Amino acid sequence: MNAKTKKLVMAALFAAIACVATAVLVIPIPSTGGYLNMGDAVVLFGAFALGPVWGAAAGGIGTAMADVLLGYTAYAPGTLVVKGLMALAAGWLFQKMQHFGTIKTAVASGIVGECIMVLGYFLYESTLLGYGMAAAASIPANSLQGLVGLVIGAVLAKSVLRRKQLI
Repeated sequence: MNAKTKKLVMAALFAAIACVATAVLVIPIPSTGGYLNMGDAVVLFGAFALGPVWGAAAGGIGTAMADVLLGYTAYAPGTLVVKGLMALAAGWLFQKMQHFGTIKTAVASGIVGECIMVLGYFLYESTLLGYGMAAAASIPANSLQGLVGLVIGAVLAKSVLRRKQLI
């Protein structure tokens, strides 16, 4: 199997895992009508493992599919873009900063990615969904989800990627 085909297959696998991690491992948040999930960990790990472009495709598509499956179809376009940008930035920084070591690089690039996620959802909800400043109510839950995703994604990166066996 050539390298491009292998990347495509791995991206499809990461998209499926991101969808399951987002749709199955769900903790509802009654105050916002949203939910916490483990999808961010897979989005970040996919960005670290696949690189920025394939990671963005996998993370955006997988988590958007979960929104559709869970009935949050209004969020699917925003999720596709927000999680895609999150993975694109995190994956790009991870590649550029690898000389610092896997865990430090994963944490630093993951923080940037998660900040993009929190800000991206706020902008999507406040403008395109029309919630205005009420969208700020989702910032704490998105930040918590981002923190959990960052920790799990960084641990996965440290334990798996240093072996260079995944991709």
